[in-house]
Amino acid sequence: MFRLGPLHRGRSPNTIPARKPTVAWTYLTGGPITSSPALLDDGEVAFASHDGRLYVVGRDGMLKWSHATTDIIFSSPAVGHDGTTYIGSDDDHLYAIGPSQKPLWSFQVGSCPQRVGVGPDASRCDVDAGPTIGPDGVIYTGGDGIYAINPDGTLRWRFATGGHVSSAPAVLPDGMVVAGCQDDTIYAVGPDGTKLWDFRTGGDVESSPVVGEDGTIYVGSDDRKVYALGFDGSLRWAFTTGGDVRASAALSQAGMILIGSFDAQLYAIKPDGTLAWTFRTGDRIVSSALVDVKGAVLFGSQDDRVYALEADGRLRWSVELDGDVDSSPIVAADGTIFVGSDDKKLYALRAPAGPAGNAP
Repeated sequence: MFRLGPLHRGRSPNTIPARKPTVAWTYLTGGPITSSPALLDDGEVAFASHDGRLYVVGRDGMLKWSHATTDIIFSSPAVGHDGTTYIGSDDDHLYAIGPSQKPLWSFQVGSCPQRVGVGPDASRCDVDAGPTIGPDGVIYTGGDGIYAINPDGTLRWRFATGGHVSSAPAVLPDGMVVAGCQDDTIYAVGPDGTKLWDFRTGGDVESSPVVGEDGTIYVGSDDRKVYALGFDGSLRWAFTTGGDVRASAALSQAGMILIGSFDAQLYAIKPDGTLAWTFRTGDRIVSSALVDVKGAVLFGSQDDRVYALEADGRLRWSVELDGDVDSSPIVAADGTIFVGSDDKKLYALRAPAGPAGNAP
């Protein structure tokens, strides 16, 4: 799922290639791809496009199957333990597709009178958030509130918010759900759907919350800040960047918080809220970073590039694509990188064979 698990730490069990990869193949869709891909157990890759379709392609780049919705898709796919794939669409529905490619159910979020198009009335119920699969198999997403949906497609609960919930909820082991909202607020909801606390920021919250081992919650806001909140919603610290923060953080094993900003910089923030280092790209960063088992960092930028950094912030390599990279990249066990781009393509990037050690 998005951020590789319900706590959204963005930690890959695999290793980012030491050598600069090249394009192994691309798969062309009918619209930009801001959705972040998900790896299936058999090595296939699921992703979605603004053409309104969910795609599953093989490791060779050939289409296995696709499923059409009736509006654009910002949502990233999530795959359950039973092989069911979940995807949200701006047609106000969450879809469940079984492992045999058979649609199982669709769930309508909210009751917005205008289900397609743009603008506040049309977008309030868009299912852009996640979906996130909790430890018990419940699917959490957003729209005109925060939703918990049972695996059979029935509503477990809905928590009403004052704006659109566009970012993926984080789900803690005790069942607490934390989500950001475009009403400038971060909400914590209990496993029964009742509010535990809220925290108000100075701007829309479109960054997905990330939960550390000690229960600290990290989330960015359009007020240009990254917030660290206690398990009870208390403010631990706020770190100011030079632009909106819509990317979600990755947490390294060493506790470093790695997050991009609209000021074109990736920030590495220490657990105490002080700056460790920054890396500047050529344009805004919407892509959420991934950190591998050795602390290396992978992310995209609207300067059309995918970047790999060493754990200390030095550039390992970068690869130029043909469009903005707002999609968050993932790494397969063999080092293949999958990422979408605004040029309507999913890219598979592979490094040349050779020692995995020193990068050129």
